[in-house]
Amino acid sequence: MDWRDAEREYEDAVIGETTLARLFEESADRNKNRPAQQYKGGIYERSLTESVLPAATPGEFRSLSYAELRDLVRTLSAGFRELGIEHGDRVGLFSATRMEWAQSDFALLAAGAVVTTVYTSSSPDQVRYLLDDPGATGVIVENQTLLERVLEVEDDLDLEFIVSIDALDGYDDRDDVLTLADVYARGEETFDRETYEARLDEIDVDDLASLVYTSGTTGQPKGVKLTHWNFRSNVNAIRKRFAPRPDRDDDAPTLDEESLAMSYLPLAHVFERTAGHFALFANGACVAYAESPDTLQEDFGIVQPTTTTSVPRVYEKIYDAIRDQAGESPAKRRIFEWATDVGVEYQRADSPGPVLKAKQALADRLVFSTVREALGGELELLISGGGSLSPELCRLYHAMGLPIHEGYGLTETAPVVSTNPPEAVKIGTIGPSLSNVDIAVDESVADQAAFADDPGEVGELLVSGPNVTEGYWNRPGATESAFTEDVPGRESTGGSDDESAGRWFRTGDIVHVRPDGYLEFRDRAKQLIVLSTGKNVAPGPIEDAFAASDVVEQCMVVGDGEKFIGALIVPNTDRVREWADGEGIDLPDDPEAMCTDDRVREHIQREVDRANETFEKHERIKRFELVPQEFTEENDMLTPTMKKKRRVILDEFADRVDRIYDDA
Repeated sequence: MDWRDAEREYEDAVIGETTLARLFEESADRNKNRPAQQYKGGIYERSLTESVLPAATPGEFRSLSYAELRDLVRTLSAGFRELGIEHGDRVGLFSATRMEWAQSDFALLAAGAVVTTVYTSSSPDQVRYLLDDPGATGVIVENQTLLERVLEVEDDLDLEFIVSIDALDGYDDRDDVLTLADVYARGEETFDRETYEARLDEIDVDDLASLVYTSGTTGQPKGVKLTHWNFRSNVNAIRKRFAPRPDRDDDAPTLDEESLAMSYLPLAHVFERTAGHFALFANGACVAYAESPDTLQEDFGIVQPTTTTSVPRVYEKIYDAIRDQAGESPAKRRIFEWATDVGVEYQRADSPGPVLKAKQALADRLVFSTVREALGGELELLISGGGSLSPELCRLYHAMGLPIHEGYGLTETAPVVSTNPPEAVKIGTIGPSLSNVDIAVDESVADQAAFADDPGEVGELLVSGPNVTEGYWNRPGATESAFTEDVPGRESTGGSDDESAGRWFRTGDIVHVRPDGYLEFRDRAKQLIVLSTGKNVAPGPIEDAFAASDVVEQCMVVGDGEKFIGALIVPNTDRVREWADGEGIDLPDDPEAMCTDDRVREHIQREVDRANETFEKHERIKRFELVPQEFTEENDMLTPTMKKKRRVILDEFADRVDRIYDDA
């Protein structure tokens, strides 16, 4: 049987038509004695570990079983009801990713609430909007710092309570400010199993479960309405794709009750919420929460996870760290570069011969096994989403025995639309659509001449299925413009028999649907650069060409309305200075001065020339400017999911863009 047919027909106890609250209860019942969460000691002043849970030893992780987690969720749910939460009330979750985020999410959903998410990077004005727009009646904050950010704008809100995950000091005079331990104590006094079960029965799969706000790269964020069924149907399809199905080889990586995941992406974003939260707990997996993105290697080494979800920018950072540690001396760096070259050659070969196999075995013994060990030694399934991943970087990970399965999704699709299956990964693609997701292509949106060499279809991706939102919160105009019932000259493909089929969500993304059904991401339709010559250029693949570069930290392509492609390039200052020291070049200490140094520009030019070799003439970077400031979330040049805010970057470095084209 073909894997696609096997996936479509597969059924088991994880797959169902229940609410998210029931999904958790059923999984907890199946896996009650298995570990559900791991939390690290010595980081937070957790209010729950003062009276409810044992504190973990500083620097170590402690486990919480599914039975213990279920008792905690039930009690918190009863406590939230005591605070006055009623069916359909919106409650904000304003915290970094940690075990209490997950506990609060399930507890609120079981109480009948609608969870609305707030990023920890949100300014007071953004906090005001993200709590006022949905009409939140309460908010759960992580700590005193975020509490004060809410209090700064509380006069503009209609909040009945604020709950802090961490312990508080100095708010005893406020009845409406509590800790999560206070909520637990209220629930402990009032919890009744029969009442709890009746409340779960009142929740319907079509009820609103969450409002997840878009990143707001242009204009105010929109609240995407996602029901229990939107999430649940997506979990079902993910299970079908990654389950230990009987048609699958024993060595194929899967998601199941044996999986141990490391979670560190924002749970406020729908990617981690579904793939690193709902789907994992449905499978009976254990989720460990990293201390922070800065301590990933240490945390991976302690936890030894088998799987993780991440975004391309984090995979780039991890690879940079791997390369730096593996090449601490010139000799070690040469060995690392030789090994990666061998690994890529091995990955590209359809049938590697005995010599290449021997080289790969040596490369694995000298380099790759050490890399895997540094990340815990057990990783077998890495998921990438939330942006375009460089095929070159993906191949390097596969070469090291760390297979990345790239996928694609949007907030409006809860989120997964497609992903590479374990038995048939095709690097450079975002996989075929899930079994219950229909896709179609509107070719009228893309300049077909620009993609004439792509066999298959190229155009804006349209999506239909049970995972697709019904629209945006209080935005009827935006909702209407986001959907269409007309797909020019195209019948649907995919497997959805949901009643929502026929109503298509316009993703705004240009994709190539290959003859084999796999999708290749081209770029956001709005980000396609149209040169004054009329040529269309997708910036994403050009920028991705630098993902594995040791001297280019980041690249943003420019050129809309101009005669040629230019770029803003952030140099990797450490590697550039290392190169300069080896060449006996004395560089200025000032980063701005370094960016204008002709010798540095010549060095970066060689890297640009290397990248240009893989592109058509009109796609090549003709001129570039170096910028001394990395694009980050802190300086508002990246979204919380690490996508570039192009308009912000263009505004910040407008003078440099002008220099690129001034005398063109």
